[in-house]
Amino acid sequence: MAVEVLSTADGRAKTALSHKHAAAWFAAREAGTPLEIGAATPPDFPARPDRPELLDPRDVPKRKPGSPDGRRALLHAVAHIELNAVDLHWDIIARFSDVKMPLGFYDDWVKAADEESKHFNLVCDCLEAQDSQYGALPAHAGMWRAASDTADDIMGRLAVVPMVLEARGLDVTPGMIEVFRKAGDRGTIEALEVIYSEEVGHVAYGSKWFHFLCGRHELDPKDTFHALVRKYFHGPLKPPFNEEKRAEAGLPPDFYWPLADRLPPSRTS
Repeated sequence: MAVEVLSTADGRAKTALSHKHAAAWFAAREAGTPLEIGAATPPDFPARPDRPELLDPRDVPKRKPGSPDGRRALLHAVAHIELNAVDLHWDIIARFSDVKMPLGFYDDWVKAADEESKHFNLVCDCLEAQDSQYGALPAHAGMWRAASDTADDIMGRLAVVPMVLEARGLDVTPGMIEVFRKAGDRGTIEALEVIYSEEVGHVAYGSKWFHFLCGRHELDPKDTFHALVRKYFHGPLKPPFNEEKRAEAGLPPDFYWPLADRLPPSRTS
């Protein structure tokens, strides 16, 4: 099921298949007859549509979000992130099937993939309401780098994808919501608020299963997280951090501030 999603190029078709397989997984779980966890070989890179053109991050045009074109570009970037997130969550299911994990691990990542599929479609609907579509603009070619770098390391994958990249979404989404609030775009605000609320859970899944594996291997979670992020993530983490939402997702400040490019703000008692 996971490999079928990863091998489907069109975004709407990919997310429809993702929804279908998630529904089948949870129906079987509810019936008490969980689907077998098999073994598969996922592709090194997920299938992608012909558009958007994928560019080096330095070559993606910068647009000011205050303009209509800038807001469409921002939405296009979010759609691209969400489509990659669908693939990342199915990929962790397929790629690490050799690691014995409880069924709850699969419950969490199937649910996350299902929600990311919804997010992609919500953002595509917003783009289409503005006479645009996913694929109309170039996109970031580096989105899959974290998956490639951690293809042989499940703990590295958990550290970098949900606990760094998705946690970054918690930091920046409130600012994006404000951009569309100033523009009076109620539909996009509602879509981004759904994404914001559900992304907390995805970061929490990463933290939960990272701590689970640290316990299995008798590793210190904080030290291990720091070592893996320094190994696989390219560059320091960038404040400001959404400390409230990160804490809600199980990420305390002493996990991420030591990896930041500046010192934390001083706190008065």
